[in-house]
Amino acid sequence: MFKPHVTVACVVHAKGKFLIVEETVNGKATWNQPAGHLEADETLVQAAERELWEETGIRATPQHLIRMHQWIAPDNTPFLRFLFAIELDAVCATEPHDDDIDRCLWLSAEEILTACHLRSPLVAESIRCWQSGQRLPLEIIGEFNWPFTKGVNTGAA
Repeated sequence: MFKPHVTVACVVHAKGKFLIVEETVNGKATWNQPAGHLEADETLVQAAERELWEETGIRATPQHLIRMHQWIAPDNTPFLRFLFAIELDAVCATEPHDDDIDRCLWLSAEEILTACHLRSPLVAESIRCWQSGQRLPLEIIGEFNWPFTKGVNTGAA
């Protein structure tokens, strides 16, 4: 059965800068938005909030959904990535709680778009999507029969 990885990512913007997390992958420093996998019994927005806090130490709620990307990684792993927008009033200090994150950086769009060590092409694409100005209300994401109940088969796909 086809089972894509469901992930969330946050484009965090403040005063002309974007928040990037740096992590070492296969011995190389790579940049990404704060992002990660959806876990059982959480909504997409809750997953975005959790990943943001784990990777940056910032507690914030997404204000908008920017886009959903369907992507197949070079190793043929399929992903559905929900991209959220978070606008902060000011650049703030970061403190990663995830051991996989080496550090956080506040960078310009140009610095990200011209970088050669992005975790995936979705990192630059996410900045371009944010720059396009497209914003969708969070209400577009419906949580039917929430909170989910473990072990209950509703018959829904």
